[in-house]
Formats: sequence, C-alpha cells, structure tokens
Amino acid sequence: MLYAILAAALVGLDQLVKFLIRSNLALGEGVPFLPHILQLTYYQNTGAAFSIFEEHTWILTLISAAASVFLIILLVKKVFPHPFGMVSLALVLAGAVGNLIDRLFLGYVTDMFQTLFMNFPVFNVADICIVCGGIAFCVYFLLFQGKEEKQA
Repeated sequence: MLYAILAAALVGLDQLVKFLIRSNLALGEGVPFLPHILQLTYYQNTGAAFSIFEEHTWILTLISAAASVFLIILLVKKVFPHPFGMVSLALVLAGAVGNLIDRLFLGYVTDMFQTLFMNFPVFNVADICIVCGGIAFCVYFLLFQGKEEKQA
C-alpha cells in the first residue's frame, strides 16, 4: 500500500508540473530554472527519448500500458520483497503511468526540463522517475536480490 501511495504521489506531481507548464508557457518557450544548468521549456514529444518512434505514439502507449500492468503485478505479488526493490519498481511505475496519461489524453508527452550545459533530450518528472527507478532497481538486483533468502 505504501508503494502504491508513493507511485500515486509521483504521478500526481508529474501531472501537476506538466499542467503548470502547459498553462503558463507557450510551446517552445523557455524560462530560466537553474542558471546555466537547466531551463523550463514547453515541448510536446510524440516519441520517446531522443524522439525515437516519433509519430508512433500508439506503440509507446501500448508499451507503457503493458509495462504498467506488469509492474503492478510485481508490486502486488512482492516478487522483489526488499523495500529498496519495491521503491525502485514504484518509481518506474509512476513514470510509466505519468507518461501514459499524457499519451492517452493528449497524444503526446509534455516535456519541460532542458539542460543548458549539454545537448540532451528535454525530459519531465515521469522520465526522472523511470531513470532513477531503473538505476535503483539495477543496484538492488546486483546488491540485494537473493540476499533475503540467504538471511532467512
């Protein structure tokens, strides 16, 4: 239940930030956020990172929906019982659902964080959740997976 609350809160944060960006910035408009590091730029992405699968939003929608269902099953069944593993899955789930909502209702994903110090795709809160959760799950898998059974 705690992991569902975490995922729901992150989806809510993602959707709130996206709503504020769409409401306050014109498409393509940017405003300073962290000087010389990051700016907020309203961007509509019909693809995935680096605009791969651009104009194939329906494929990404299906993948996001399937991944979300799979992650919910993993969380409900506690396949990875360690709290670190569960939190990492909840983060990935939040990101998948956050971007799924955009694809279903808008036909694109709202992105807003643009790095100024390097050429990198514009991203959003859901993307941050997916990347951080994915990295955390890799760390969990390498350091903690299977240790629960050995300790028991």
